[in-house]
Amino acid sequence: MPKQRLNASTLYHHTYSKHNTMSHQSFTVFFPGTFDPFTVGHQSIVEQALTFADRVHIGIGVNPDKKTMFTAAQRLNYINHLYGNNDRVIVSQYTGLTTDFIKKEGNINCILRGVRSVKDFEYERQMADINRQLTGIETILLFPSPQFDSISSSMVRELITYSKDVSPFIPLDLSMMNTAFDNTKTVS
Repeated sequence: MPKQRLNASTLYHHTYSKHNTMSHQSFTVFFPGTFDPFTVGHQSIVEQALTFADRVHIGIGVNPDKKTMFTAAQRLNYINHLYGNNDRVIVSQYTGLTTDFIKKEGNINCILRGVRSVKDFEYERQMADINRQLTGIETILLFPSPQFDSISSSMVRELITYSKDVSPFIPLDLSMMNTAFDNTKTVS
């Protein structure tokens, strides 16, 4: 008989079943970010997470003090267009601390973050420590597919500023930012 491959999902579900009477609890990861704009690197992280999580909740953090190229509504629209047919992906926007949103939601098992470099890792490690202290929730760090290591939202915004073609770096045409999408969920 072949050995069962152990991954985060089987480990979580095995541990949950072992210590609780329920055999399966939905495992939801929360992927917070500004996503200004959502890139193929972000998409890579979501696709990887869907291999072990039952649900990926993408949270668009809205900070009124942060200048963005696209409005929160445009970013929400864009990501909803990308994942609108996937009932395992939830897209919402929120204000305030990520940890406060997670506490309010109550059905999130861990935070998901993407890491492209050592610099990203150090920052994310510090944030994971703070988030764990505030909520007890763990953070999973994933690396994007290697071909997306150098892609960042800030790089895409700069290219847009100079009227360059950004289609290789984003999953959908930017016109989707302004196209209405009726399944938007807004959480404050």
